[in-house]
Amino acid sequence: MIDLEAVVALRAVATNGSVAAAADALGFTPSAVSQQIKRLERGTRVALLERAGRGVVLTDAGRQLVTSSATVLAELERIEADLHLAGGPAADRGPVVGEVRIGVFSTAVRGLLVDVLPKLRAEHPELRVPLRESEPWETIALVASGQRDLGIVHRWGGVALAMPDHLVETPLFTDVADVILRRDHPLALAGLASLTPVDLAEEDWIATFDSTICRQWLRRLFDGVSNAPRIVHESMEFENHLELVRAGLGVALVPRMGRPALHPDLVAIPTAQPASTRGVSAVHRRSQADSPALQVVLEGVRAVVASRVAS
Repeated sequence: MIDLEAVVALRAVATNGSVAAAADALGFTPSAVSQQIKRLERGTRVALLERAGRGVVLTDAGRQLVTSSATVLAELERIEADLHLAGGPAADRGPVVGEVRIGVFSTAVRGLLVDVLPKLRAEHPELRVPLRESEPWETIALVASGQRDLGIVHRWGGVALAMPDHLVETPLFTDVADVILRRDHPLALAGLASLTPVDLAEEDWIATFDSTICRQWLRRLFDGVSNAPRIVHESMEFENHLELVRAGLGVALVPRMGRPALHPDLVAIPTAQPASTRGVSAVHRRSQADSPALQVVLEGVRAVVASRVAS
């Protein structure tokens, strides 16, 4: 009998590219992941990983097992959800128990989940909701492969965000990003209600790393404007962007969600032509649609979003 927990470990290696990264995604030690896969190799009597330089890659048999197991794992999730539903209405089943692993981008951690998670813990003390911070592309891959159960992702303007067919996307809300400038900056002193890419073409910029979806949007913002944006400083933390702007080292595009109150030295002005907005969504596997634990977490997220919109 194939050890399904070990199959999940193998799928994590396939998704994350190494045993160490897989261990980090699953919350295990690298040794534990290696032992699971060795146990799986003994059970199947085939090699599933092979050395490649300092790392490992999946063998043909390993890739076949990862591909074939997707259907089996999805069916098991459906069976588990059906069993919960067979127990009768949620009110008759008692407290929701289990684990819903969340993948989420950084500003949604402090701008959304810091409110959601305490409420869930108070209302469902036997429900575990561990989170892992990740970029939207990585989050989608983690949810699609079964390593996370719920993802909170964002997509900027027309920046592509591929969604596999077996995932369900639920739109939550639209977030806005503003250009942050020092209060004594000429564009701030001009009293403009919004700024266009042409207005900002000569500015020095503070931005996230090139591999991020936020950086891709910043480039897209300046489509058709020569030699812009001129990136001079890079940081993954928007709080750092604010401090660098305050120090007079450039301007930055910072989302409103999760943004702390601005220092009096700073001002925030939205962009126009195009506006800088991002749609925030929740994603989960279609096979988990009826999972009571997943639905409780998703309802908790929606409730916090609704309260923010109402206020």
